Amino acid sequence: MARPREFDRQAALERALRVFWAKGFAASSTDDLREAMGIGRQSLYGAFGDKRTLYLEALDAYQRRTTSGHLRRLSDGGPIEGIENLLLGLVAEDDQERALGCMGVGSVGEFGVTDAELNARRQTVSDVLHKNIVLRIREGQQEGKIDTSLDPGEAAAFVLMTMTGLQLAARGGASSAALKAMARFAADRLKC
Repeated sequence: MARPREFDRQAALERALRVFWAKGFAASSTDDLREAMGIGRQSLYGAFGDKRTLYLEALDAYQRRTTSGHLRRLSDGGPIEGIENLLLGLVAEDDQERALGCMGVGSVGEFGVTDAELNARRQTVSDVLHKNIVLRIREGQQEGKIDTSLDPGEAAAFVLMTMTGLQLAARGGASSAALKAMARFAADRLKC
């Protein structure tokens, strides 16, 4: 008879997420993960499968959380304010958390386009964000607050690229003040 699980699966997943976020997939050993999660090898495999399956679950959890935050900030205030809030929301005040950058961007750096399953996951998130940013840009153009000469799709791609750049700059050690200045500068480029 199998012993019942003696740990909180969600808490263990959150701890694994933090390891992957900080170290990436390849540099996170099974022992690193087990230690952080506070579970044995058999519990890790029994509850989460292999390291890759655990990574994908952790990445999915991370992306659900961050994407919902992005969409909430994007919808807060007028179109320009929403886009600025989206970008400013990427800047963690805590130095250690800010230095982690973004787990999703980290997966791009680590895997590039070599992993079809990861590409599909990232594309889903990117498509949702792009669509919602386009809507805010169009809204701003209709209100006369965003430059109507801008193509909404291209402007949304610029905002997404800015998000990636901010997260890479954060990982590279940029200060909170510098990142916020970059976020405001990017949002200002959309104005009439």
